[in-house]
Amino acid sequence: MKDLLGYIPFRIGTALFGALPESWMRRLGEGLGGLWARRSKKRELVARHMRRVLGPDATDEAVEAAVVGMHRSYGRYWAETFWLRPRRHDSVCEAVERHNFEIIDKAKADGKGMIFAIPHLGSWEVAGLVADEIGVRALAVAEHLSNERVTDWFINVRNGLGIDIVLTSDPKRNSKLIRRLRAGQSIALLADRDVTGRGLTTEFFGEKAKMPAGPAGLADLTGAALIPVGAYFKKGRGHRIVIHEPIEVPDLEKREARVEATAARLADTLEEIILEAPEQWHLFQPNWPSDPGYRG
Repeated sequence: MKDLLGYIPFRIGTALFGALPESWMRRLGEGLGGLWARRSKKRELVARHMRRVLGPDATDEAVEAAVVGMHRSYGRYWAETFWLRPRRHDSVCEAVERHNFEIIDKAKADGKGMIFAIPHLGSWEVAGLVADEIGVRALAVAEHLSNERVTDWFINVRNGLGIDIVLTSDPKRNSKLIRRLRAGQSIALLADRDVTGRGLTTEFFGEKAKMPAGPAGLADLTGAALIPVGAYFKKGRGHRIVIHEPIEVPDLEKREARVEATAARLADTLEEIILEAPEQWHLFQPNWPSDPGYRG
């Protein structure tokens, strides 16, 4: 019964937003996010994040605008997740502004697997939809939630967007990712926040933080191209996807040193990606050891 009660809001959201025209869905999502910002218990934490991102010279007004923008953007993200249907995929892809996709073409031509390293920014799942459209369907890792119905809902949504899913609870998760890469195919990993507590410590926006070890470790192990990706909302309808140059794994003797150096390089590029639209970064959890409530 508890699983069912937790699942009902997802069904209601799917029915409500799915019935709306795109512009109504987008505005309603942003509006609800704005209302949430007024009462959000996350405001102080999010403001801490934005002060790191915007730098010590940022005014209180700039930080406040970014905090409200994060909530509005997250509202749009959920509205769009509920709204997307297979019949809308073509129109969504047509409205995507694409930059540097020749990097993907080169990796494909070289026969390399690809690791798309993506921050929680904009609508990262639309990037998966576009990847499927251009023939590089990705396998992504998803958290196995305590509510099985909600977990299944997320899997179905992402499968419908052309994203294959392996759950964090799958004992063969790593071997599935490795096989995919060694077959010259692609995986997508959210790379800006460590949810396992087993990540690598590196500097991120001027402070040491734990980052996921997977992207750098898999690039070193398989020789796959480690490609950072930014997926942004446009101001109105549509999205903008920016592909960045692959992160090179340095030629160091020890694997541990190679992986740590690669993770640091990736963190630098993720900073650049986030700085393009910090108000679209959906980070509402403690992420640095100095954050209240942080559990490393």
